[in-house]
Amino acid sequence: MSASVARRPMRRLEPAAIAGVMSRELANFGTYWKGTTFSSLLEPIVYLLAFGLGLGATLVDEVEGVPYIQFVGTGMVATAVIFSSALPAMFGTFVKHRFQNTYEAILAAPVDVEELVTAEMLWIGVRAAVYGCFPLIVTFAFGLDPAPGMLLVPIFCFFTALGFAGFGVAMAATVAKIDQFNYVTALCITPLFLIAGTFFPISGLPQGVQLVAEVNPLHQLVELVRGGAFGFEAVDIARFAFLVGFATLTWRIAIGRMRARLID
Repeated sequence: MSASVARRPMRRLEPAAIAGVMSRELANFGTYWKGTTFSSLLEPIVYLLAFGLGLGATLVDEVEGVPYIQFVGTGMVATAVIFSSALPAMFGTFVKHRFQNTYEAILAAPVDVEELVTAEMLWIGVRAAVYGCFPLIVTFAFGLDPAPGMLLVPIFCFFTALGFAGFGVAMAATVAKIDQFNYVTALCITPLFLIAGTFFPISGLPQGVQLVAEVNPLHQLVELVRGGAFGFEAVDIARFAFLVGFATLTWRIAIGRMRARLID
């Protein structure tokens, strides 16, 4: 048996190595999950009260035939995903690498950079997929009816979160100082958040901005979530494929950037 194990070729991505890194993240998450979960539940409630009951009650009744509060609630899924994936990936990766030397310690074990980045992205993706469902659940209290298509929402959230986790890791491996994340947030994350179609349809935007919105992963997620919630149409395979491609692309970029930072 031992000889057989010794002869077993190492796979490119060893499940044991990935599981080991993820288990460390899970154990660490157990020390602060209450605060993170509380804010993830409170945020959609505040947004729904402010935009749905406030703006919706005074200025906007329906959007595309959907009560405005439900329109915002389903769109808030994308907001929850990006803020629970891109930002933790950027700041968490930077701190663990630059200040805590966590990655150097992990790489001293039989774990390589590709497995490390993959595990980090998977963990953030799973966590963000859970938190991304919170706005949908909260919207039930505001009249949203459950629908079978909502069962696909965690999957949509997971792949979107994977993409933004890879983006965050790549940014963390690129910037020289932690305060440079302000540029990333202002120039990338905030614009994507605003033109995702969360609070208003992108059809009312200028043509050039609409083109940008159409390649915004958050907009793809918003459309998929609303399709699942309201049954506008069957699952848009092209939009889902876009999210999978986005996740794959940022995964490879993140690995390359982290390898350059940690090894080269």
